Amino acid sequence: MSSPELIRVCCVGAGYFSQFHYGSWGRMAGVDLRASCNRDISKAKATGLTAYDDLEQMLAAETPDLLDIILPPIAHASTIRLAIRHGVKTLICQKPFCNDLAEARQICDEAAAAGVTIVVHENFRFQPWYRAIKSALDDGAIGTVQQVTFRLRPGDGQGPDAYMDRQPYFQQMERFLVHETAVHWVDTFRYLLGNPSAVYADLRRINPVIAGEDAGYILFDHADGARALFDGNRHLDHAADNHRRTMGEALFEGTKGTLELMGDGSVWRRAFGETDKNQILAPDSHDGFGGDCVHALQKHVISGLLQGTPLENEAADYLKVIEIEDAIYDAAQSGQKIRLE
Repeated sequence: MSSPELIRVCCVGAGYFSQFHYGSWGRMAGVDLRASCNRDISKAKATGLTAYDDLEQMLAAETPDLLDIILPPIAHASTIRLAIRHGVKTLICQKPFCNDLAEARQICDEAAAAGVTIVVHENFRFQPWYRAIKSALDDGAIGTVQQVTFRLRPGDGQGPDAYMDRQPYFQQMERFLVHETAVHWVDTFRYLLGNPSAVYADLRRINPVIAGEDAGYILFDHADGARALFDGNRHLDHAADNHRRTMGEALFEGTKGTLELMGDGSVWRRAFGETDKNQILAPDSHDGFGGDCVHALQKHVISGLLQGTPLENEAADYLKVIEIEDAIYDAAQSGQKIRLE
């Protein structure tokens, strides 16, 4: 690294979601945010950083310690390989990771051989409400967990212009609800409950203007008899001033009580047999995306580099998420529950 106390960061990609990456890096201690690369150089210039439209030129000129890859899956493998050739030792890569499981496995092998660390930018587990829920579950606040339900209700999927104002490529994704969206909760359920042992799925497409599925149910079997249900419908909404804060509501039900996640980001506990609720996390006040989870993830990586703290969601571990995703589509195709190794 350039300094034991300052990490040189460059970013590639300047699309819609990148604003949260750049905004986070720009207010983080221990980081020297150097440059942005995008094939439309005007978007790279709009970040206010030194701008490039050629990644190889940026890597050669800036020699970053960390490259933040804010690109769609089709560009992941080639970008990672180029970064490896230029000696970049730490990469953060947006999800969905690579084009498919085979490519993701190959990239992980190549990175390991080069001594390169890849962290997948799977940020929902870093949302403050899931961190609070994890602590409560670990403390036994609701006893033995038997049922988890998340209801995805962002309300952005209706009509011919669905997704066009923010991420228009959503309309062309042949795998949509699971590959782009539900994968967040595949990872979050793993974080909270451990890896599932089986999955079942019933998926459907409601909006005829899109290529992929936009609603469905996914049922996960977890350890000790716990079940988790992802109930997703991008047409419907939930009670929230910002539908992209939590994107829905959740219940965590156990033998000693229930945790409830509300659309404002607050978390409430109700003891078994009681009617009153106690707030264990106040409503979210962050104006940006998802409780500032992008910043939490990036801080987590910088802490790992500067202080040696363990990293979550390294790419080799994240392969499990892709395996589960493939099993979900297999279950929907076959109409049968799929057992996982």
